[in-house]
Amino acid sequence: MLEYRIDRRSGIATYLQIVQQTKQALRLGLLEPGDKLPTAREVVEATAINPNTVLKAYRELEREGLVEAKRGLGTFIRKSLGGAPAESPLRAELADWARRAREAGMERDDAAALFSAVLEEHFKGDERA
Repeated sequence: MLEYRIDRRSGIATYLQIVQQTKQALRLGLLEPGDKLPTAREVVEATAINPNTVLKAYRELEREGLVEAKRGLGTFIRKSLGGAPAESPLRAELADWARRAREAGMERDDAAALFSAVLEEHFKGDERA
């Protein structure tokens, strides 16, 4: 089951963090059509956030057509965003790169900035980027 991690210092609205983490799980194939999202109560118990925040995130995912709320049953994944499986060889290469960046003394934000710049360079003009 997906476990949301809320970073209160990120500057990103809490409901958007839930939306982003759900989309990331969909892209990595960790969630598939038919899977059930944790209930608002379960998310509240795990993260100590307001239940309305969870419901707002789920409504946003529903508006985007990614999930479907079934009355009395919960919220279920409707479609996948697959393309970057969690066990991809590219993940291993990226993990090695991240390890080397850290060993080279780079901070997390520096590595993220460098990675984002390279992504932008290689996916320029591509809507998938």
